Amino acid sequence: MARTTPMILGFLKFTAKAIIGFVLISLLWVLLYAVVPPPATFTMLADSSGMTKDWTSLSDIDRNMVRAVIAAEDGKFCSHDGFDRDAIEQAIERNAKGKRMRGGSTISQQTAKNAFLWQGTGWTRYVRKVPEVWFTFLIETIWGKRRIMEVYLNVAETGIGTYGVEAGAQRYFNHGADKLTPAEAARIAAILPLPKKREAVTPSGFTRRYGNTIRARIGVVKRDGLDACVYK
Repeated sequence: MARTTPMILGFLKFTAKAIIGFVLISLLWVLLYAVVPPPATFTMLADSSGMTKDWTSLSDIDRNMVRAVIAAEDGKFCSHDGFDRDAIEQAIERNAKGKRMRGGSTISQQTAKNAFLWQGTGWTRYVRKVPEVWFTFLIETIWGKRRIMEVYLNVAETGIGTYGVEAGAQRYFNHGADKLTPAEAARIAAILPLPKKREAVTPSGFTRRYGNTIRARIGVVKRDGLDACVYK
């Protein structure tokens, strides 16, 4: 017992130092990315196809693109605190019933994952969820919605070895993200969940139908001001 106590105390001290270190490092990391564009992400570095990217200020990205990703990924982007609890509950219920797996991640959560963490498969995805919650809280608190959207649109994978909507627009439509039409923005948004497998230029089947649905929803986002927090 006498030997065990120092070991337990040593473990507790090590754990406390590790937690404090993680909190401090993550806080400084988020503060840095609040003003500096992320140079690369773990996903980019692990991509065997390399990475093509071109950081672009949100002011140089067409508003159609912002509206398209809100329509496709997170209709409550401007009203939630980083977590859409209703969507999470619905995803849990759907997955429990054995239906096609669907996530409940918001754009904020996806940004936290893309900028600071890893994609993961299997059990590693569940391990990632703990720091993902923490980073989501930090970016919502420190960055705000405009910066979250800006980083998201610059680090999201938009094709094989392609990252960010500027590189995606150049790849698929031969012009910058500042000139995206509603249809083009909708097509990029439609491929975001599976950018390596879906085609933005001549989409067919589900991708084409999904792109058309997003295109229609862009008008709803505009009408209801669901992107207002990004531009206030």
